[in-house]
Amino acid sequence: MSDKQNRVIAGVDEAGRGALAGPVVACCVVLKPSFKLQNEVNDSKRLSEKRRNGLFTLLLNDIHLGIGINSHRYITKHNVLKATMVAMATSIRKNKGPYNHIIIDGNKAPINGDSIETLVKADSKIIEVMVASICAKVIRDRLMKKYSRLYTGYGFEIHKGYGTKRHFEALFDNGPCPVHRTSFNLNKQLTLFN
Repeated sequence: MSDKQNRVIAGVDEAGRGALAGPVVACCVVLKPSFKLQNEVNDSKRLSEKRRNGLFTLLLNDIHLGIGINSHRYITKHNVLKATMVAMATSIRKNKGPYNHIIIDGNKAPINGDSIETLVKADSKIIEVMVASICAKVIRDRLMKKYSRLYTGYGFEIHKGYGTKRHFEALFDNGPCPVHRTSFNLNKQLTLFN
């Protein structure tokens, strides 16, 4: 493994793991030498949706980006952890940038190797992972907005498939739609709001 001074980091993060509907999206990011947005980025959860979208457009010119996506069907068939790990591994494989060290947000690595590090809350500590978190969140949010036009009445454009009060109310009224993850015990989760 390279020493820390010579490390070129690929940062990996995901979005959608805790949602009740839609895909899980993972991104692997390597910063290009032209990258100048160090003071602008943060953990995606600390940025407004408008700010994330604006940054995403700017970031695309100055990063190498690998994307991995697993659908609600894959999550239902396998489980959300496996879907997340496979999406992360795909994002790493698809990133064509030069790097010699991988930092993954969380405590599990999707692949093995000497130059792979897991770090809880890396999305608030490591700039490459912060950027990966922004990219994964924006890409997934855009997918959920498309689903909101196909499956009206669920509010996907607002909550993006996460278990909010409005989402549970829509499930009470309409039942699950085709992009809900049927492996989640919705009945058990719905009892939280009764």
